[in-house]
Amino acid sequence: MAHPYSDDLRCKLLEAYEAGAGSLRELAAQFRVSWGYSKKIRAQQVRTGQKERPSQLRHGPESRVTKAVKESLRSWLRQQPDLSLAELREQLEAAGVRVSRSLGGHVVQQLGLRRKKNLSTPKSRIRKKGAADGKRGGTR
Repeated sequence: MAHPYSDDLRCKLLEAYEAGAGSLRELAAQFRVSWGYSKKIRAQQVRTGQKERPSQLRHGPESRVTKAVKESLRSWLRQQPDLSLAELREQLEAAGVRVSRSLGGHVVQQLGLRRKKNLSTPKSRIRKKGAADGKRGGTR
């Protein structure tokens, strides 16, 4: 996997360009980087005002599920614990936040909330037939 060039190389190339040691194309050849890279870092320097590589904390768009939305989910589930994921998604949509079915499940799971039936309920008295009953399905 490719690794980013060091900030040291970046700074040296940009300082040489500012000192007038050559064009970006000439300096790219001298520093053994592509001309596109030298154009890109120069444009970043003009835009941000710094020579170092900007830090990247997050990739992709911001999530629609903010802390306020998560708190709303918690309060809805406190008020009505038997809400299904579909009902939660409908309430979110009414609040102006559209989420997919998978994202809705992921958010509920992230919050540590369970959306499964309670396993402590009593079992059914009717016994299901299975392989242990000694009966085979079908004839030979």
